[in-house]
Amino acid sequence: MFKGVTSLLSGFSKLLTEQVLRSILWRIVLMLFVLMLAVSFGVYGLAEYLAGLWLPVGDAWYWQILSWFVWLLVVLLALFTGAVSFTVLGSVAVAPWLEVLAVRAEGLHLGRVLPDPEGGWLRPVMHSLSNAVRPLVGLLLMGLLALAVIWVPLVGQVAAMLIWGYAGIRFLNFELLDVPATRRAWDYSRRKAALTEARFFWLGFGGSAMGLMLLPVVNLLVLPAAVVALSQTLPTGMDKEK
Repeated sequence: MFKGVTSLLSGFSKLLTEQVLRSILWRIVLMLFVLMLAVSFGVYGLAEYLAGLWLPVGDAWYWQILSWFVWLLVVLLALFTGAVSFTVLGSVAVAPWLEVLAVRAEGLHLGRVLPDPEGGWLRPVMHSLSNAVRPLVGLLLMGLLALAVIWVPLVGQVAAMLIWGYAGIRFLNFELLDVPATRRAWDYSRRKAALTEARFFWLGFGGSAMGLMLLPVVNLLVLPAAVVALSQTLPTGMDKEK
């Protein structure tokens, strides 16, 4: 897990210190900022809806404590959902620039200048959309499971949050991996195998990315930093952590 965390942090470091990477970063950040504003409204609405659905009603002293706890779960669940939505929309919207970023990061890793990819806007956007379908189906199935257990007395909300949190991190990893994996012609099975074989690496990588996604401004840098990190990690092979 620690290797996953440090790998993502190294992506942040290179993204902010290498001029060849910074030159493309401002376009990505501008587009992601617009998306962040839109997603923020959705997160607020979701939190309001869940609060109205879950908040207990009563006069006993313990109802106040329970209400605080439920509010915490509501906020965290809404933020997790917002982070996942932001990543999906962002990875599609800025896919062409992420591909350029990946090429330049690989060039830095290999010690030579690689030509920027050609092919226009449509090809990387369509690749990003098609690659998100199967992971999204898996996320929705886990969401249905979370919805099924949410009504279990006492522990239902906690169990639902844990299920949704794990599913969100796994889906987030698929999205963060998308551009570097596409450049290596990895299909869905190869990507899934990579996440399974190095599960603790990806738990640390995706978990730290999810946490940083909850921080305003920092969340604008998570996706490009992950692309930089993985573009430099995958060519040399990823150590498996068991």
